[in-house]
Amino acid sequence: MDDYEYTELLKNIEIKINNIAGVVEPEKIQSRLLEIKELENDQDFWNDASFAAVIQKEKTQLQRKLDKFYVANDALNDALELHDMSKEEKDEESLGALYDDAGALEKLIRDMEIEVLLSGENDANNAILSIHPGAGGTESQDWAEMLLRMYKRWAERHHFKVEVLDYQNGEEAGIKDVSIMIKGENAYGYLKVENGIHRLVRISPFDSNAKRHTSFSSVMVSPEIDDDINIVIDDKDIRVDTYRSSGAGGQHVNKTESAIRLTHIATNVIVQCQNDRSQHKNKATAMKMLRSRLYELELEAQKAEKDGVTKSEIGWGHQIRSYVMQPYQQVKDSRSNETYSNISAILDGDIDKMIEGVLIAQNKS
Repeated sequence: MDDYEYTELLKNIEIKINNIAGVVEPEKIQSRLLEIKELENDQDFWNDASFAAVIQKEKTQLQRKLDKFYVANDALNDALELHDMSKEEKDEESLGALYDDAGALEKLIRDMEIEVLLSGENDANNAILSIHPGAGGTESQDWAEMLLRMYKRWAERHHFKVEVLDYQNGEEAGIKDVSIMIKGENAYGYLKVENGIHRLVRISPFDSNAKRHTSFSSVMVSPEIDDDINIVIDDKDIRVDTYRSSGAGGQHVNKTESAIRLTHIATNVIVQCQNDRSQHKNKATAMKMLRSRLYELELEAQKAEKDGVTKSEIGWGHQIRSYVMQPYQQVKDSRSNETYSNISAILDGDIDKMIEGVLIAQNKS
């Protein structure tokens, strides 16, 4: 990198920081944090535990966003100042160090851009992620398990916690159905772009003739919604089925009908839970999953109406990403139109660049 390229980089970053400041509005955040501090100083504030918890969550999110903004802004200002000084003094060593650090500075600003894009109402929430294999039997069920591993490894990379809510083994290999909770800051904000159909093309390990197969699995992601969000579900609106747990492990697996399946009759949304030995606890978790899914559907419907999109266009038939392992190796996302060749790393959970590419593409559209 030469000085002209670095100067242009700083100009672009300065424009981005100004745009970010317009969205983050640090002065408004500081004002709100002062309001929260006044609330906390009122002794009655802590008497309402649920309200206090909501305010504390808001405080944490605002402070985190403000701190990240100032780190990015300070890094830019330091780079601008040091660049001017180094040029004035013709300090080639310092200029070289700035050029070497240009990539880290770009990444810092990109991370702040993503932080701004993850400012939706539920983006900071935990995510409930379900994977359902498509037609194709063992091949699709194996693909569903590969996706599950990918998301688990992604969660590990971010030090997020994963809780298995429901797990249905495949007949020969893979999984018939799985639902997990991924707990961590902005888990839903990141994973919401994974909603849709995922397509795999590979030489099937289950085909003795070594032919190429195409498999599909659908991924559904919903935010874990707070109890104060009003989603009314009457008993008459749902059908409750119990069955024996069939996941990997657990004292009551295949012994008691502790697993719960809820079907919302009007929308045909089905959720299942078998992660606890208690049927009552499983039902409570399943109800939370159902409320989250119905809330997500309502948000999708509102967005579709606003964008003038028909229901079929946002349905499960929408393919979002293709993972091709044969005859070449490539992953392509249909929304960002970006392609990636490191398919092994992606299937091992290295999906941040893909997710960020979609977030940025959707923000531009």
